[in-house]
Amino acid sequence: MSETRAAMASKILNGIEKYEPQVKAFTSYDPVRIRQDADMASPGPLLGMSVGVKDIIDTVHYPTSHGSPIYAGYHAPSDAACVTQLKTAGAVCVGKTVTTEFAFFSPGPTVNPYDVARTPGGSSSGSAAAVAVGMVDIGLASQTAASLTRPASYCGIVGFKPSYGRYAAAGIKSLAPSFDTLGTMTRDVATAALADGVLKGPTAVPSTFKPQRPSTIGICRTPHWDAAEEATQKAIEKAGVLFSEEVQVTYIDLEDFAEAADLHITIMSYEAAQALGWEYADRRPLLSSQIVGLLEAGKQIDYATYRAALARAEELRCLMADIFANYDVLVAPAAPGEAPLAESGTGSPLFSRLWTLLRLPTVTLPGLTSSSGLPVGVQLLSAYGTDEDLLNWAGWAETILPPRPFPSMCI
Repeated sequence: MSETRAAMASKILNGIEKYEPQVKAFTSYDPVRIRQDADMASPGPLLGMSVGVKDIIDTVHYPTSHGSPIYAGYHAPSDAACVTQLKTAGAVCVGKTVTTEFAFFSPGPTVNPYDVARTPGGSSSGSAAAVAVGMVDIGLASQTAASLTRPASYCGIVGFKPSYGRYAAAGIKSLAPSFDTLGTMTRDVATAALADGVLKGPTAVPSTFKPQRPSTIGICRTPHWDAAEEATQKAIEKAGVLFSEEVQVTYIDLEDFAEAADLHITIMSYEAAQALGWEYADRRPLLSSQIVGLLEAGKQIDYATYRAALARAEELRCLMADIFANYDVLVAPAAPGEAPLAESGTGSPLFSRLWTLLRLPTVTLPGLTSSSGLPVGVQLLSAYGTDEDLLNWAGWAETILPPRPFPSMCI
């Protein structure tokens, strides 16, 4: 092993040794495998970078349990497409990161690095926490409601959920195929753009990332503004003030989208009841009450109601496309507030249901904090399919917002 690759492996393992006993971000990792993979890493745009893989994503060398005892010890016969892409581009797969049960609500053991009494958010809990403390450079995450955006906000990191369908889903456990979207968690936008160049196609392409100021920004309080805590309301207002010093900023009313959250719940519940049909039929005693409740709610929805929800969702996507004719970027809440205490659960997905329904790309940016000093992210969105533009605009916004705060355990 070269000195450079040996040093990389040692850096990864030193980070795990230092933080993992407290953070509990991983379900599995293997120091021997990490050293082997670092030594054999392919030359490519991600050489020297490390990746944590959410535990609903298949890996051949580590078990994939989907956060459920049903799949304890299960080894997939191959890596998921995204894992293969990242490894081919030179990244080292460090191990599997904790997910909530089937990427829904029932949490794992991971804690928030900023306050271990609080949730890191879900469902991409382990990836968010591992990135926040520097155990990995890239965390693979997914979003079906708010599973990427919310933990990125709570853990003070960058969360990139691309346009629906941008990244390959082969080898990823599905919950609701109308929404399931693979994304990434990183400590800066440049790394998200670098990973995007690898994941967006069968062949990695060089990153074209270049921070760029948008022409117009819409501050979107969303129809659920009254549900936002003071920390989130202040964060959105502060972001608007900062951005307005360089860009035309206006406030936008989205009352026409008030039904979107309920539409999302209907579609997600119906599809989850199908996607997890075997688990419910044959392994129900091993399911949590949260997931059983979701599946039973889905079973009560008839086909006509489901199809009507799909049709209305498509109408709202067209309506949103018209709105983006006047704005480059929308800025919206990423979560209701700061990370709640762990016993309260993983937090509400309310402020992402709309955007997930619309299948838009979104970047959650850190930098702003609550009165208690905990991270409160803001969410930047752009039109469907404008992912590279959004990353460039987010790169600009990253320079306008305050620097991301470091977890106290890293200082």
